[in-house]
Amino acid sequence: MYNSFFGWYLKCQSDTQTLAVIPAVHNKGNKRTCSIQVITDNDAWTVMFSADLFRRTRRNIFIGENQFGEKGIHLAIQTSQLTIRGKLDFGPLCPLKYDIMGPFALVPFMECRHSVRSMRHSVRGNVCINGQKYSFRNAWGYWEGDQGRSFPKEYIWTQCCFQGGALMLSVADIPMAGIHFTGIIGAILWLGKEYRIATYLGARVVRIQNKMVRIIQGNLELDVRLLEASERPLKAPAKGDMVRTIHESASCRAFYRLRKEGCILFAFETDKASFEFEYFS
Repeated sequence: MYNSFFGWYLKCQSDTQTLAVIPAVHNKGNKRTCSIQVITDNDAWTVMFSADLFRRTRRNIFIGENQFGEKGIHLAIQTSQLTIRGKLDFGPLCPLKYDIMGPFALVPFMECRHSVRSMRHSVRGNVCINGQKYSFRNAWGYWEGDQGRSFPKEYIWTQCCFQGGALMLSVADIPMAGIHFTGIIGAILWLGKEYRIATYLGARVVRIQNKMVRIIQGNLELDVRLLEASERPLKAPAKGDMVRTIHESASCRAFYRLRKEGCILFAFETDKASFEFEYFS
């Protein structure tokens, strides 16, 4: 068994509450474990499970009584620190037109491969976490995945659903064939149109400073800025082992602006952004 991991990230967000759940399986040498991480506006938990409780099909992940997939999420967790019960139903998913990795999806031995299963879908249901009720009505969801050996050493990731659209962006240090380069993958839905921003389409970072990233690709220019973090610790893979600690703001203040040919398509500040800023240069 080689060092590897596979996991999904499912985020559900209403006007007042955010819940993200990460089911995953990880292999380190002959050791195989699985986990469910839960992150809210105010807290984060990691629950480890025996590997024999993990089961994956094309459309679902099962960990014990917990189920995750295109129809929704069912949670049933009981530990000394965490009690979760609830069910969330998803509406029709909104997949991208093609793989977010583009031609890099065909490159073998990549450290980490990203996938986007739904940019935006409706969420309805209730979850109770340690006695606190999370109620989702007219709420939005987002669903992505990662697999490989390790998370990038340095990276920026952000995601946001907003009026008229949704976006995700990842900027990361990518090791390949003995060299390193800055890799960019991003997708923006805006008024029914999909915009793709990626290294394989000519995107390049022109500025990373003060929690702000500016990317230019042809006549498109995207600005992303983390304004106020609300970080909670999460576990991330390093050579298949969940020993690295990263920090995610599941719901925080951020600014986004997209320009095309110098004209602003949208520019807004929100307190519903999700952000991981693990970039130190």
